[in-house]
Amino acid sequence: MTGSLWWDLLIGIAAALALTWLALLITLLIARPRGGLLREALRVLPDVLRLLRRLAADRTLPRGVRVRLGLLLAYLAFPIDLIPDFIPVLGYADDAIIVTAVLRGVVRRAGLDAVRAHWPGTDDGFTAVVRLTGLHRKPQ
Repeated sequence: MTGSLWWDLLIGIAAALALTWLALLITLLIARPRGGLLREALRVLPDVLRLLRRLAADRTLPRGVRVRLGLLLAYLAFPIDLIPDFIPVLGYADDAIIVTAVLRGVVRRAGLDAVRAHWPGTDDGFTAVVRLTGLHRKPQ
């Protein structure tokens, strides 16, 4: 393209990062909770973060579940987000959407009993988490 190997490499890496960011943004839009569930996700987020930490420390859960939880906690601790926090509403919503998407998979794999045993919040909060993860519906 430019004739310089380093510039071509830099442009390629920048393009790959931009495409990856776009793919993750589209995934967020697809996986986001519908209706008022996003508001509920933001409301129970502090309890969910404590739940994630407790589940990640539970050695009785499968290793894959603990690895996913560890990666999620690392993402949440990392100061750079997919959507910067200064963007109104979406800035914090991306964290809630990613937590919800990972929590769906974790709850389905670890089981509702494990989540209930580690839940630090109220019964209403647990009911919201069950709705967010889609476990209130009957399996098809």
